[in-house]
Amino acid sequence: MTAAKFEETIADNDIVLVDFWASWCGPCKAFAPTFESASENHPDVVFAKVDTEAEQQLAAAAQIRSIPTLMAFKKGTLVFNQAGALPPAALEHLVQQVKDLDVEAALAAQAEQGKPDQV
Repeated sequence: MTAAKFEETIADNDIVLVDFWASWCGPCKAFAPTFESASENHPDVVFAKVDTEAEQQLAAAAQIRSIPTLMAFKKGTLVFNQAGALPPAALEHLVQQVKDLDVEAALAAQAEQGKPDQV
């Protein structure tokens, strides 16, 4: 995914998982089949990859400090952001948690507590 498509993809899809990676990164290469398999198991979720070498400005804007980094968005809201490759079971669990998350309720609860906009 390119910087030009990033905001549009996040805004136009209910759930988006983004894998920030680089071709020289061993853990990124190891995580790639897990990410691809999850994408096949969840056709209702957008699985996108951002090459941090080709999209350096996007990686900087997303404050990527370590790769791979996985971000999950639901209804345009960042709900998960973690560096490191997840094993298949953990990625499956994350996808289910994101699907089950009531973003509006979580944001409302945060607003009551005065926390920033991240679920």
